[in-house]
Amino acid sequence: MIKVAIIGAENVGKSTLMNALMGSKVSDVEDLPGTTKGIIKRRFGKLKIPKGMKNPLGGADEFVIIDTAGLFDPKRELRGKVLDEEKFRRIIEEIVSADIIVHMIDATVGLHRGMEKLHHMLKFRYGKPIIVVINKVDLVPRERVEELKRIVKKRLEQDAIALSLVTYEGFNELVERIAYMAQYV
Repeated sequence: MIKVAIIGAENVGKSTLMNALMGSKVSDVEDLPGTTKGIIKRRFGKLKIPKGMKNPLGGADEFVIIDTAGLFDPKRELRGKVLDEEKFRRIIEEIVSADIIVHMIDATVGLHRGMEKLHHMLKFRYGKPIIVVINKVDLVPRERVEELKRIVKKRLEQDAIALSLVTYEGFNELVERIAYMAQYV
């Protein structure tokens, strides 16, 4: 079983992504930060690995998608509004136990310093494969998306996927990247 954790600051679109991946409403979605108050896990099912990729899993493996509460307030360097110390600790444990991390950034807000620190900890201390996604690209000019991609490349040393869960720009690329990383976990 391959666990994929979706992380990010509050109101970045983690639950919307979970719903898009699952093809149904499994996580509540609101415009208010702090709607998800813990961890939501759902079995995604088997994901077919494309023929051109190394195929150690015989073509498919079981995936579990994990939606997490917003770890930080998007406007301040504070822990998310709904997270007490115990919930925060449990979410971090769940993230650390995941095989693949999807780190979401809100295009209207930018890269959050707290999430940047968590990203580096997951990447360097725990050796987690991380996919960086800049969500809500439909709400900002293309120049802003390109600027955020440059910032992510410089500060996180990774290429980011531009994603819109309204127009589904970048969605197939994200699913392909998850399948690609799954062959190495």
